[in-house]
Amino acid sequence: MADVIFYEKPGCAGNARQKALLLASGHALQVRDLLAEPWSVSSLRPYFGETPVREWFNLAAPRVKSGEIDLDKITPQAALVMMIVDPILIRRPLIKVGGRCEAGFDPERIGAWIGLQPTEKRVSDTCVRTEAAAHRAGSETEAPAD
Repeated sequence: MADVIFYEKPGCAGNARQKALLLASGHALQVRDLLAEPWSVSSLRPYFGETPVREWFNLAAPRVKSGEIDLDKITPQAALVMMIVDPILIRRPLIKVGGRCEAGFDPERIGAWIGLQPTEKRVSDTCVRTEAAAHRAGSETEAPAD
């Protein structure tokens, strides 16, 4: 069992599924509001490790989806400043256990790190609204695969 600090967007159905999986796996959660946290460069940067800057972003954020932010040209420093000013840009959840920090919810990575119960449902860091929109768009041209 791990003590997990879990930064979420309140009301996010995807974060709710992720928290449920962590709890079912025996972990204790300290849930915090990602959008209300007073982030600084030094408090936010550790969550991204060595991942490419493009992977730091919430791809469902309006400014990312619209193309206003060019994820292939942004510098790490500029990305952090943008995220501090507009936290909806941050890929979520942010998870901290002990001294290790991670951004996003990759079940295989998290399972190897702190352990997760097997589940038949797909749990990731993809926004439910984005998944539903993609499903609707796909259903207009082809039958859904279940």
